[in-house]
Amino acid sequence: MKLLRTLPLLFLVALLAACAGKPARDTAPPVATVVTPADATAASQAAEEVPAADADADTTSPAGALADNTTSNTEVASTAAEDDFAALYGGPVSGSDTDSGAPPAYDPWEKYNRGVHRFNNAVDRGVARPLATAYTNVVPQFARTGVTNFFSNLRSPLTMVNQLLQGHADDAWDTLGRFLMNSTFGIGGLFDPASKAMVPKRSEDFGQTLGAWGWRQSRYVELPFFGPRTVRDVLGLAGDMPLSPVRQIEMDKVRIGLQGLQLVDVRAQLLSIDSLRDSAVDEYSLTRDAWLQRRSYQIEKDLRRDRKHADDDESPIPVDAMPMPDWGN
Repeated sequence: MKLLRTLPLLFLVALLAACAGKPARDTAPPVATVVTPADATAASQAAEEVPAADADADTTSPAGALADNTTSNTEVASTAAEDDFAALYGGPVSGSDTDSGAPPAYDPWEKYNRGVHRFNNAVDRGVARPLATAYTNVVPQFARTGVTNFFSNLRSPLTMVNQLLQGHADDAWDTLGRFLMNSTFGIGGLFDPASKAMVPKRSEDFGQTLGAWGWRQSRYVELPFFGPRTVRDVLGLAGDMPLSPVRQIEMDKVRIGLQGLQLVDVRAQLLSIDSLRDSAVDEYSLTRDAWLQRRSYQIEKDLRRDRKHADDDESPIPVDAMPMPDWGN
């Protein structure tokens, strides 16, 4: 009879232990339970009969709590690293409006893309990164800022045409004003008086225009030297080439020299994320997901016409920065 009286208490103890390891499903306050001395004695005897294996599985133990805290800290660190990468590339961070709606990575050519990514990384670590590091060590900050402003100003006609194609005439008017102001008062774009005048700075390309026209999802592809793209953005390169002022220069030495300087300038701006890339468990996936999220973010902003904040994102490697032959001449 004593055993029969103890069985309900054993069942109650097991139920409470199981519930303690689960997250609360609602915010209702816990129901207070009155325990009599007799019940406490019976529960103590029942606890002594619990097998050691069950005690080890208890998630309320200090070891279990430490494991949960370690997992939580790892997740927080991972999210912070991804937010840093997204912020540096100009995309949204976790918790933003576009973060939860970002499409999953569409990468059916992953095997090929990983091979190209290894090649690009070898070129980057062997050539591009050392050149960018030497550039930042030798050239003063004000001169590097002037170079960045110069090439950003040269992209204004390309941005303006794509804004018109997207139906954003007011944005195109702002871009035209920036271009005229910086080209004159800014001494050819070396300085940026338009930003001091609060003229919005935006960057558009034909890949974004195709996305605004309806080509929303496109498979990911990584090109040699050009880096991350989608099939939509590869076709967009063909639309951007005729609008590149640098590519209209007929003298090969001058054109290739400017393109080389632009490549070094772009790579120097990305030096701050090298430590994040080097420490990533899967650097390819990090780069791919950040690129796709960033492009989705840019296209969504174009579709929503949410233009309250300036969008000064630049492509990591613009089409006019690659020293390719000028097929138009």
